[in-house]
Amino acid sequence: MSSKPTTNTVGAIERTIHSIRGLRVILDRDLAAIYGVETKARNRAIARNRKRFPVDFVFRLTKQEFTDLRCQIGTSSPSWGGTRYAPLACL
Repeated sequence: MSSKPTTNTVGAIERTIHSIRGLRVILDRDLAAIYGVETKARNRAIARNRKRFPVDFVFRLTKQEFTDLRCQIGTSSPSWGGTRYAPLACL
């Protein structure tokens, strides 16, 4: 088995990259999916190990950024069991 990413894998990861605040970021849930862990476990690990990451490695989206992103990628509304909190964006 090759250790190089396949074209399908690279394409799938590229589709998870969003432009927010002029930065190219991956949302917490997408990064968790890439690593095969739950989003809350990934976020908890970052919170517990803040000193291991650059200060600007992660930021929480504003309410407006979250609303705009929801319209772009079609996440479900909070009233129907979708994401209730603005996600974290990782550089």
